[in-house]
Amino acid sequence: MSLQHTDLAVEAVRPGDDGYEAAARVFFASGEPALVTRPRDPDEVAAALAHAGRHQLAVSVRSGGHSPLGHSTNTGGMVIDLSHLDDVRVLDVDRRLVRVGGGATWGQVAAALDPYGWGITAGDTSSVGVGGLTLGGGVGWMVRRDGLAIDSLVGARVVTADGRLLTTSERDHPELFWALRGGGGNFGVVVDFDFVAQPVTNLHFGSVAYRLDDPADLLVRWRDAMRLALEELSSTLVLMPGAPAAATVLLCYAGDPGTTAAQVDAATEPLFELGTVTRANLAERRYPDILEDAQHPPGLRLVVRNALVPILDDAVIGAMIRLHAAAHPTAIAVRSLGGAFGRVPAEATAFAHRDAEAMVVGMLMLPDTATDAEAERALVGWRAVAAHGTGTYVNFQGSATAADLAAAYPPATYARLVAVKRVYDPTNRFALNHNVAPAPAENPAA
Repeated sequence: MSLQHTDLAVEAVRPGDDGYEAAARVFFASGEPALVTRPRDPDEVAAALAHAGRHQLAVSVRSGGHSPLGHSTNTGGMVIDLSHLDDVRVLDVDRRLVRVGGGATWGQVAAALDPYGWGITAGDTSSVGVGGLTLGGGVGWMVRRDGLAIDSLVGARVVTADGRLLTTSERDHPELFWALRGGGGNFGVVVDFDFVAQPVTNLHFGSVAYRLDDPADLLVRWRDAMRLALEELSSTLVLMPGAPAAATVLLCYAGDPGTTAAQVDAATEPLFELGTVTRANLAERRYPDILEDAQHPPGLRLVVRNALVPILDDAVIGAMIRLHAAAHPTAIAVRSLGGAFGRVPAEATAFAHRDAEAMVVGMLMLPDTATDAEAERALVGWRAVAAHGTGTYVNFQGSATAADLAAAYPPATYARLVAVKRVYDPTNRFALNHNVAPAPAENPAA
């Protein structure tokens, strides 16, 4: 491993070094960066950015490496790998205030907070990074009870493009803090986040598998059940490809400490009665134990898209059913939103789509030899689903076109993000993301 790269006094891996291939590869992509840096503190992050500026290197910032766009790596540029910045520290027990390094994973966070009986709603996968998921919003298993991950965020420390270390909050650099909550990695390298954790002491997690006799009817029944559900209950309905066709409802009930077994049963029972059950389980679990280990299926190219839909009506459901029946193997996951997620004003954070009833995620499973043109042709069915959406969640979107950017950020949100970008990253050093360019200040939707 190289500890020097010309004028860069930061741990770095470059082509030819041991471990380079692993360092260049991430969950959805492989790259050939000129070097992968691994800073250990904010000063080293600033040094890496300065080096990238001197040598005109594109910059990828990597937290966990799960970007569907492969933006956690690149070809010919620099990767700033935050894996050394992974500390999880309780700052104030009474306030449940926790500081989390930008390179920590959510599995690490869950394990560190578990002895306190706390948790932060954030994602479904243990190896996903805190930085990337939080900056995009952060949809997790307690989204209906606690909102997005950014709704528990009260501060962050950011190294900006010019090497400054800024502390942000509602009081300090408030516009930057607003932009970090949903605006992605456009504004700097977040070295740590301050969250208010929530009590997680009575968590019941499980799944129900159904024979897929009538998928549209099953979706309608699930939708209606979730419209009446307590906010402590979150769930996702998954339609997997293959024969025989099957559906699974994943559910998480996060009750108060005094919640009884009878109350849990009453809250979750409607999800066990949606159709012909082939397998079911529900058990009290520790929060770290419900986070999955993500595995990339061998031999496949995964093409991921999502849409936030304000109403899960018959037209949306019909489009999903047609997509699921298409020739290309496609998994569809429908996550129920509402509750605390929907009570945050749209203008309060850069994640503006608070009126969504559900998020629909489509994952096309193509051969790993599939070209971009073949992937585009396979997405024809998805476009019929997306037409019913009014927004996009950037963390689950595997493309970054002007239309994707417009779907992620409504006009007023986009204009405000551009203004923040001009102040904190006027040269667009952080461009490998769903990029909000500092100029021209035109909304792609206009």
